[in-house]
Amino acid sequence: MGKQFNEEVLSRRTFAIISHPDAGKTTLTEKLLLFGGAIRDAGTVKGKKTGKYATSDWMEIEKQRGISVTSSVMQFEYDGYRINILDTPGHEDFSEDTYRTLTAVDSAVMIIDSAKGIEEQTIKLFKVCRMRGIPIFTFINKLDREGKLPLDLLAELEEVLGIESYPMNWPIGMGKEFFGIYDRYYNRIEQFRKSDEERFLPLNKAGELAVDHPLQQSALYDQVLEEMLLLNEAGNEFSEDRVMNGTLTPVFFGSALTNFGVQTFLETYLKFAPAPKPRHSSRGEIDPTSQQFSGFVFKIQANMNPAHRDRIAFIRICSGKFERGMSVYLSRTGKQLKLSQSTQFMADDRSTVNEAVSGDIIGIYDPGTYQIGDTLTTNKEGFFYEELPQFTPELFVRVTAKNVMKQKHFHKGIQQLVQEGAIQLYKTRTEDYLLGAVGQLQFEVFEHRMKNEYNVEVIFERLGSKIARWVGNEKVDESLSNSRSLLVRDQKEQRVFLFENDFALRWFQEKNPHVQLINPMDANK
Repeated sequence: MGKQFNEEVLSRRTFAIISHPDAGKTTLTEKLLLFGGAIRDAGTVKGKKTGKYATSDWMEIEKQRGISVTSSVMQFEYDGYRINILDTPGHEDFSEDTYRTLTAVDSAVMIIDSAKGIEEQTIKLFKVCRMRGIPIFTFINKLDREGKLPLDLLAELEEVLGIESYPMNWPIGMGKEFFGIYDRYYNRIEQFRKSDEERFLPLNKAGELAVDHPLQQSALYDQVLEEMLLLNEAGNEFSEDRVMNGTLTPVFFGSALTNFGVQTFLETYLKFAPAPKPRHSSRGEIDPTSQQFSGFVFKIQANMNPAHRDRIAFIRICSGKFERGMSVYLSRTGKQLKLSQSTQFMADDRSTVNEAVSGDIIGIYDPGTYQIGDTLTTNKEGFFYEELPQFTPELFVRVTAKNVMKQKHFHKGIQQLVQEGAIQLYKTRTEDYLLGAVGQLQFEVFEHRMKNEYNVEVIFERLGSKIARWVGNEKVDESLSNSRSLLVRDQKEQRVFLFENDFALRWFQEKNPHVQLINPMDANK
């Protein structure tokens, strides 16, 4: 494939945006897409009265609630780079989808609301990035509103998340007094709400304004110079190596809604963000520039186009080059498949993709062949990329179709939505269907989608929270099943006990020490 292929791979930047709900994740995504020329105007989640919705929130329930519950994939080009953004669900009930998405990226952008600081969901997602050694870039948002002091926000990063920080720029004022940012990296001041010609003020070698400006007469100027002195003397040193191994985060300040500081962030991010890296597999490290095509399925989404009842498997390409129509092997089954229907995404706007390389995310039409975590490769012997995180559901419901005449649609809908991995399906001895999920919102989304996409109304009988444990033994006595320790089968026909509470679990273990109980979450640690 040669030099041109290597250059293509090295131009890829694939990242996920992580944050707590409402920190401005979808807004920042849209502004980045604007710079890439991928969209012409940004419809924000807040602007519901205008009928405009965020480009990256395509599912009906997302439009109604103004939340992201699926990981959208968006691609654009900027300054010679090919950028793949994965906009993850901010809602904690969809953390499983987000965790899997984080396996498909090379870096993460963490958004923090300057008024609220570091929130619970951000902490959870950050830990996953840290566990995987992903470089993290931080964008502190909403500087045009009153918020916490910047030094306090940096202290929070270090104390709450345990990561050191290096501010690439620094806010001058905030809220109504927000003047702009002092840019340490580019040695300039960027003014808020100014046109391109007036936006930048140069600094001299001493870091002071090189031109006469009214700002010099204000207390804000004295304050920012004082804070710069403090950061230069007592702050962390910038280290690209530490950014790459995820122990130092470059920090940027701005306002995504007013599109301030976003372009500066994007341009600096692209200078330091990693290109695709080698990936672990059952055959050792796989180099992204190796000739042989390989990738893995990290997400399956049913009915992205309800009119066509289609289902898309999202694939992260890890090596080689994808060409539409090529034949690959599915490592799990050893079967050969032809990848003829392939797409790239701009939220719900899709285009056929003929070629893609390592680092890119593509969608493949899925007739029911793929599972989350599947490895695809042109290598006939096959190999496997690392297993994706498995989550143990905590909430359970018994589900039935309201109209018994719609059983066929009911079964089809359940099978397709379950394969996306957000909810898990179990069957009792009497073939009742139970659904398990990490959070309540997943059931609401399931109910909404069954009605809107499969025309089936469902009835839930809530079973509350349960502790799920898989059975390691080949055989298990069915008589051990009762209301406090219900024995069911999962999608793979494996036996699972659903325990009423911790006490029921301990009681069962004491009475039945021969039964091996497995918690899949232990494998993720």
